[in-house]
Amino acid sequence: MFVGHYSVAFACRTERNRIPLWVLFGAVQFLDFIWATLVLLGIEKLRVIKGFTAGSMLDSYFHPYSHSLIMAVIWSVIAALIYKGVCSRHGCHYSKSAPLIISLAVLSHWFLDLLAHPRDLAIYDNQWKVGFGLWNYRDPEFALEIALLAGGIALYLARNAIPAIRKLAAIAFGLVLVIVQLGDTYVPRTPLTDKATVTGVWVFYTLFVLIAFGVEKIGARTKSNTP
Repeated sequence: MFVGHYSVAFACRTERNRIPLWVLFGAVQFLDFIWATLVLLGIEKLRVIKGFTAGSMLDSYFHPYSHSLIMAVIWSVIAALIYKGVCSRHGCHYSKSAPLIISLAVLSHWFLDLLAHPRDLAIYDNQWKVGFGLWNYRDPEFALEIALLAGGIALYLARNAIPAIRKLAAIAFGLVLVIVQLGDTYVPRTPLTDKATVTGVWVFYTLFVLIAFGVEKIGARTKSNTP
C-alpha cells in the first residue's frame, strides 16, 4: 500500500478536529518513517528483489519494531501523546478527539498494509505473520489504491469549507499522487539497495508532507490583529 494511505489523511481532516493536513500526512506514514529509519540503522531488514510480487519489489522480511500489530498500536499511542504534548506546549487549538484521530491515522497504516502485503506483517515480534497479498495482483491493488485516494479527497472537499483555489490544489495533488502510483506500480526499474530505497522513502514522504502543508496555505486568509 502506498498512496492509498493518504486517503485516511484527507478523510480525517475536518474543521472540527483542527488537525492540519500535513500532520495527518505524517501520521498515516509514521510507521514507514520509523521503518525506513530502522532499516538505515541496520535494525530492521529489507531485500529489494525485482519480481518479488507483481506490484512491489520490497521483501521486508524483518520489521517487527515498526510493523508488527502490537508495535503499531504502541506507536499510535506515542504519536497521539506527542501531538497532544506539542499542541499543549505551543498553545495550539485542537479538539479533544484530535489525539485519538492521530492515533487511528497511525494505526490505519497497518490495516491498509494488511490488504497489500504478502505474509510479512507480524502480530507480535516477528511471529504469526499475516497479509492478504494484493501486491500479487497488480491491477486490482492499483485500482484499490486509487479508489481509496479518490474517496479520501472527495471527503476532504465535502467536509471542509475551503476556497475554490485550494480545492483545485487538492485535486491537482491527488493527480500527482496517482501519477506517482502509476510509476511505482507499472514502470519497470532496476532494484536499488535497501539503504537507497528507504532513503527515497524519507525523501518522498517528507516531500508529500510539505506539499500537504502548502496546499492548506493556498487561499488562506491572513488574520488581522487589529481590534
